[in-house]
Amino acid sequence: MKPALPPAFLDALRQLDSCAVSNAIERFKLRLRNEGVADATIRCCFPHFSPMVGYAVTARIRCSNPPPASESYIDRTDWWEEIQQIPAPRVFVIQDIDERPGLGAILGEVHASILKALGCTGAITNGAVRDLPAIEAARFHLFAGNVAVSHAYAHFVDFGGKVEIGGVKIQPGDLLHGDRHGFLLVPHSIAADVPALAAKMKEQEHRIIALCHSPGFSPAKLREAVEGYLSVATETQETQTRNHDES
Repeated sequence: MKPALPPAFLDALRQLDSCAVSNAIERFKLRLRNEGVADATIRCCFPHFSPMVGYAVTARIRCSNPPPASESYIDRTDWWEEIQQIPAPRVFVIQDIDERPGLGAILGEVHASILKALGCTGAITNGAVRDLPAIEAARFHLFAGNVAVSHAYAHFVDFGGKVEIGGVKIQPGDLLHGDRHGFLLVPHSIAADVPALAAKMKEQEHRIIALCHSPGFSPAKLREAVEGYLSVATETQETQTRNHDES
């Protein structure tokens, strides 16, 4: 398990939107740009919430088939202990492994309340969620593949393993960031450096935008502003290379 980051770094990440976090991560060239970011199958249920930041707690569920000997599955409680093995703040990440994910919803008002009491700030699933007004009022983040009326035969299969949600492979303890744009995985090795770089990039972006609205706009000035923006990326790559050489 990777060590938890100081709260100040998590607070700094929480001040950034996910697009700014993604832009900064790209500059470190630790992964391909189409990796570590959720695809359009996962949507943010409460886009007006501030960004979510937390460490992943993982589980897998099924919803489609009834149990062989009763009307419903007995709700397991061993996942309560599993959650507490991961440092707070936590994000519960649930992969629905049914052939048709999202037929039923395991995440409703009750489970959201339990998760929040156990130190989770939100949950992510490729399956379904329900009871949205109550969960919204509790200020609990939700990212999901769809919404559903019923929980059907939703039940936990296992906990603590690798899951995949929206094309993102997630391990327990991975650092996640999400907002109205979706969610992404923040590499632990650069997480502390992302806020400062994102701030520099935002500053350069604002210069370009301000120039585009300025009466003094010209292609030559725009080219100069864009070169300034690109230089931030070059400086970052050089610093990262130097740090790796020294370590």
